[in-house]
Amino acid sequence: MSTRIMTGKVRLSYVNVFEPKAIEGGDPRYSVALLIPKTDTDTIAKIEKAIEQALQEGAGKFGGKIPPRGSLKLPLRDGDTERDDPVYAGHYFINANSKTRPGVVDQNVQPIIDPEEIYSGCYARATVTFFAYNVSGNRGVGAGLGNIQKLADGERLAGGPSAESEFGAVEFAKADPAPFDGGGDSFLA
Repeated sequence: MSTRIMTGKVRLSYVNVFEPKAIEGGDPRYSVALLIPKTDTDTIAKIEKAIEQALQEGAGKFGGKIPPRGSLKLPLRDGDTERDDPVYAGHYFINANSKTRPGVVDQNVQPIIDPEEIYSGCYARATVTFFAYNVSGNRGVGAGLGNIQKLADGERLAGGPSAESEFGAVEFAKADPAPFDGGGDSFLA
């Protein structure tokens, strides 16, 4: 059993939604970190309710009794205490993943097929499915990535500045062949 929610406006980080990526030798998965502003109390409340519902529905995975929350791995994490990264400050975050590729659309619900359009730093909303698990001694609630709707561009979080932001247009004057003293005509003339 699982429960699905739609987030409010979140910022995307560690975006792998067009090509799956294997993490720590595991199976390749599509994944994204969703940075949820702590001020978005509606989304946070929906997530907390979905986690609780996943625990209730998945009690059978824990022998019929839900373990204390402190002994479980839960998907809603605090960016202020669990990440030493200013981008995560003031946010909760969820790492969501899926074996199947998520649908990715724009504000007009048109498919986005250019991987450059969805990147770490852009803003979106996403559907996430929460489910209980108890596998090989690891137990808790997982977050399955559903679909993504891009809402707005944002400053890129990875890979440094874009070439467009570092360079301005340059006008080139006709080259002066004088600097070449090897004789003959310059190839730039």
